[in-house]
Amino acid sequence: MKAIVLAEKPSVAREIARVLNCNVKGKGYLEGNKYVVTWALGHLVTLAEPDDYDKRYKTWRMEDLPMMPNSMKLKVIRQTYNQFQAVRGIMKRGDISELIIATDAGREGELVARWIMEEVGWKKPFRRLWISSQTDNAILEGFKNLKPGKDYNSLYDAAVCRAEADWLIGLNVTRALTCKYNAQLTAGRVQTPTLAMIIDREEEIKKFTPVDYWTISADFDGYTGEWRDKNRNGRIFDNNKAEEIAQRVRNSIGTIKEVKTEPKTEPAPLAYDLTELQRDANRRLGFSAQKTLSVLQGLYENHKIVTYPRTDSRYISSDIVPTLPIRLKSMGTSYSSLIKPLLEQPIKTTKRFVDDSKVSDHHAIIPTEQTLNIGALDRDERMLYDLIAKRFIAVLYPPYKYDQTTIVTEASGESFYSKGRVVKDLGWRAVEAKPQDTEKDDEDNLRDQTLMVLKKGETKKVKGCKVNKLKTKPPARYNEASLLTAMESPGKLIEDEELRESIKQGGLGTPATRAEIIEKLLYNNYIERHGKELVPTSKGMQLIKLAPEELRSPELTAQWELRLSNIAKGRENKVQFINDIRKDAIGLVQNVITDEGTFKADNVTRNKCPMCGKYMLLINSKKGKMLSCPDRNCGYREKESKDDNVLKKSRNEIAHNQRLISKFSDKDTVGNSLGDLLKAAMEKKEE
Repeated sequence: MKAIVLAEKPSVAREIARVLNCNVKGKGYLEGNKYVVTWALGHLVTLAEPDDYDKRYKTWRMEDLPMMPNSMKLKVIRQTYNQFQAVRGIMKRGDISELIIATDAGREGELVARWIMEEVGWKKPFRRLWISSQTDNAILEGFKNLKPGKDYNSLYDAAVCRAEADWLIGLNVTRALTCKYNAQLTAGRVQTPTLAMIIDREEEIKKFTPVDYWTISADFDGYTGEWRDKNRNGRIFDNNKAEEIAQRVRNSIGTIKEVKTEPKTEPAPLAYDLTELQRDANRRLGFSAQKTLSVLQGLYENHKIVTYPRTDSRYISSDIVPTLPIRLKSMGTSYSSLIKPLLEQPIKTTKRFVDDSKVSDHHAIIPTEQTLNIGALDRDERMLYDLIAKRFIAVLYPPYKYDQTTIVTEASGESFYSKGRVVKDLGWRAVEAKPQDTEKDDEDNLRDQTLMVLKKGETKKVKGCKVNKLKTKPPARYNEASLLTAMESPGKLIEDEELRESIKQGGLGTPATRAEIIEKLLYNNYIERHGKELVPTSKGMQLIKLAPEELRSPELTAQWELRLSNIAKGRENKVQFINDIRKDAIGLVQNVITDEGTFKADNVTRNKCPMCGKYMLLINSKKGKMLSCPDRNCGYREKESKDDNVLKKSRNEIAHNQRLISKFSDKDTVGNSLGDLLKAAMEKKEE
């Protein structure tokens, strides 16, 4: 008897098959003496579409909302039907005794496998492969320690609840908005509050009124001091006052009133989880969150030189510690000078890196034991791997140590502050310097400078005193790095303490889906990239005003994440959760129906629809830019073309066919839809 091994992707399946000596190729699988390895293509099975429950849902109408199936059905995805049939055929074989789930080790990976099993009707035993890297050793070790499938039943329950809740809320509210305003509008529990955060920031910027203020700098012949009042505040909002202080201080004699030197220690930053890596790659490399995830997936699956990407932990578990030396050695000559000091003595770890309590499904993203072949990586892969490698090494280095000196110089009764540092031990900063835009001033906003040896009581002549005119600045627009931070920690927007704590653990979306959410907002023309900044469009700003208030706040997601986490841990009933979601969906649809807002499209073109004559909209689609009729009942679309003659000819043909429709159509020979009318007219034309 054999076991079927179900992987999530063909590339992963091929690696598992190679390790398990499954070399016989079949249609959609690889077979050996003990195992048959097959794969999904992401999801092969999904929740049924609304019209699978009732054909009337094929047409979007407000009177049919909310859509509330008694129970949710599954369906095979049409585009991947052949692979589903291949998997189904293997599952039905008489020589297959058990199934091993080898999909991604997480909530969504569990859903991929279980839905396939449910659709096929799998009744035989099954076990779970749970690994954090794709190296040969990790795969072999994982197969030696397969987990009972039932251990992950609660995780599957949470995954199903998440999927059904998104269906019930997302599809109903999206249809309600689209039907109410006859426009392509979408809403969802993560997408909408994320958009709301971007728009709230834009509103803050618009309402912000800059105010002039002045600062004063004094040159003490060898170092610079910054003026501070008794409360250590350096801003003066009265120009006359600033000039008066500067006039008194100029050419006076300053006395050093205080010289304070403190030893400072700065520990290494934590290892990367996915969100932190996406932030850092955006700041340092200019990568979008989606690009980081895509490149990282290649490093994990194809090159097998980093561990599981879609993690939310920045720590490793204690069982990984014995593997640290071999992971360092596998990184090769590119990092040998940085690694050598670590390997010359036993590696010391602390709770800052090793903490079992802070590792759930997967540990931090770190290099694997696979030997690095730097020549096999393209430019993007090399740059991203370099971030991961240096962060991994830096975490194992000692803290950065320096002496910080603060000097207070008094002149004409005014206090001027200066700050400098003397490095004692570069520590981890010898490996990874902070990017410039993350360097922060201290609470006094004093820039470091090189200070000579000075003593309390010394006098210094003021060689110059300068008044600097500045303006208060509005909050910065979100870029992808700062938006990921806000999505990860939106708790400040929530008043309820328990909910605020739950969203700290989960945030808006998951590390694996945040990049996708940002891309959806861009794709749907709710936001635009202006350089690195993310700026809301008119469409996005209108949508937020029209979307139900509950969906605009991260509180709904916080509630869901808290309950989904409890379901995954077996602490909450899944049936009660879905019942509550159904009630929420009904209420949200009712809110849209009763809302008195209006929507005006901002992407209207000068091209008229050849079917109904309305001015068409320029929209994004999977096939590129499209011209689309704004009337959903018409539904006409055409690909945008820069060749006006092509468009003109195409529209003339359609207009001619429309005249044929008017001339020849009758109820006995022609259907109700425009497509049927057009087909019938063309047939009559040929006659």
